[in-house]
Amino acid sequence: MTNAQTTDSDRFSLSMRLFHWGMAALVLSMLAAGLLMVTSLQPWQLTLLNIHKACGVIAILLVTARLINRLRHKLPALPKELSAWQKTVAKVSHWLLYILMFAMPVSGYLMQYFAARPIDIIGIFRLPAALQVNIQYYSLFRELHAVLAISLITLIALHAGAALHHHFIRKDTVLKSML
Repeated sequence: MTNAQTTDSDRFSLSMRLFHWGMAALVLSMLAAGLLMVTSLQPWQLTLLNIHKACGVIAILLVTARLINRLRHKLPALPKELSAWQKTVAKVSHWLLYILMFAMPVSGYLMQYFAARPIDIIGIFRLPAALQVNIQYYSLFRELHAVLAISLITLIALHAGAALHHHFIRKDTVLKSML
């Protein structure tokens, strides 16, 4: 279906597109906030950290809902012209994105938990923390959170690059299916 209009059967469902772009905005803003926080000691850092932690909890709830939604909807077929290995890479990279979107907030929560810092969710409820700091576990989950962030940034860049490659080079409907 190269250079053709995208039909409803060739598109992701509206709910999948909303989850995709909403999560993209949330994840990119969370990554940007994380990078800002580790490079600055400005007075606003604590406020940003509290927002970041609350958004992390929201992110894990949304990625759970997104995964349920993903499992309930049929996906548009990948272009027939793609080789088997390209289709495999596409599927594996999508599942890796889901894994990273789960692992990031979990590692962030565990980092805060072992730092004995409860997470306040905009004054509505609070996630518990350990009663005493465990510096070894805190350090482990802080490092893991950083490694996962770098991995997520890398995979997002590859994902976006692949989408642009499909749109501008291959001129197929892969990107259009998500718009």
